[in-house]
Amino acid sequence: MSINYKIILNYIKDLSLEVPDAHVLIVTRENINNYLTDIKISSKVMKNNTMEIDTKLIYYDKNNTKKKSHFEMVYSTVLQIEDEKPDKEDLKKLILCDLQIEIYPKIKEIFQNILKVAISPKVTVKNIDFNEMYKKKLS
Repeated sequence: MSINYKIILNYIKDLSLEVPDAHVLIVTRENINNYLTDIKISSKVMKNNTMEIDTKLIYYDKNNTKKKSHFEMVYSTVLQIEDEKPDKEDLKKLILCDLQIEIYPKIKEIFQNILKVAISPKVTVKNIDFNEMYKKKLS
């Protein structure tokens, strides 16, 4: 069963662009194909049936090189849960899957545009299959 909710607001909670110096930027641009996208999702209950869900995107060098850049963005979404007592598993699916499917295109666009300006127009933030990710968490 799905949960009825309303998004009250979305905002960039934190943004970190770590490029130690110009040489590292040059190395980052040369090795942009080695950079991966990772995601972490957390939530906290607030007052009056509201929740804050933080979706953290991380763009990092998969190789263990000393000279590298690191980029993160935390995008926060505040929800009003309209159901009285939602089922725990339904709530988990909402946070990790359904909501992410709804908000990720906007998050991806914002993060990718920032990275294109900060690093290189060649940056591509990957799509994420939230249904698949949720199924993996269940198993």
